[in-house]
Amino acid sequence: MTTATPTERLVASRPGTRATPAASLWDEGFRRFRRHRLAALGAVVLFAMVVAVVAGPAIYRVPINDIDFKAKLRGPSWAHPLGTDDLGQDLLARMLYGGRISLAVGVTAMLIAITVGVMIGATAGQLGGAVDHALMRITDLFLSLPQLPLLLLMVYLFRDVLRQALGPEVGVFVLIVVVIGGLRWMPVARLVRAQFLSLREKEFVEAARGLGAPPLRQVVRHVLPNAMGPVIVAGSLDVAAAIIAESSLSFLGLGFPPDIPTWGRILFDAKDNLDFAPHWAFFPGTAIFLTVLSINYIGDGLRDALDPRKVISR
Repeated sequence: MTTATPTERLVASRPGTRATPAASLWDEGFRRFRRHRLAALGAVVLFAMVVAVVAGPAIYRVPINDIDFKAKLRGPSWAHPLGTDDLGQDLLARMLYGGRISLAVGVTAMLIAITVGVMIGATAGQLGGAVDHALMRITDLFLSLPQLPLLLLMVYLFRDVLRQALGPEVGVFVLIVVVIGGLRWMPVARLVRAQFLSLREKEFVEAARGLGAPPLRQVVRHVLPNAMGPVIVAGSLDVAAAIIAESSLSFLGLGFPPDIPTWGRILFDAKDNLDFAPHWAFFPGTAIFLTVLSINYIGDGLRDALDPRKVISR
């Protein structure tokens, strides 16, 4: 037999009223995200992109490296819905295959950046003192480095080594995601550190500390979950930044080899034929544009939805 709380008894005593459970911040945030029209539209577009690149190759079974010189540089048609390139290769098949790689690079690089950034930021914010000072100076050092030249240099130096060790596709993929993720963790670390410095003085953390909770439990159960809102927003934007970085590398010829098409690599191959076959560059460029724009809108929606001040103010 359960006993009603004073609040439930007060509400039940009023005629025509019923006790309803209060919505959590995450539930309210999800409702706010759905009401953000651009963010909801971005989520729909991104979901369609993911479904297309995941399920598309199984439905549209055209070899990505099937050469047909008789059909080269043709525009969209029934035989080739997105046209062909200078070798007669089907662009739709290459776009679907390349989309998997481009999105996988973005997500994997984001996970690396978030993992490293959360670990460094949480350590600095929780321990403070000399540890905080040393970790933040390292973060400032990495922030001062020019990211694009360093990215180009690292890929140029280690690309051939990893290709021979892991294969042309896996080696380049590992190198690109590690380098991009390794150059994107600094803003996350600073953000997590600021959240920890603010949250560790809150009443619920002091209560856990007063009850004898060990520091690791305080971090894992109380501080870190409440600091993840801004981190999720930063992670969504890091996916877009990683996709652009991979596309830039491929466009400069330092990404994946020609037989492994990514959206950036297709753009690189199309740059000399813009006058004769504009469709060759239009479709991968549009795919990159829509994906990055959708992720940015999702990030804006998450930023508004997960802001506790806006949720509480309702």
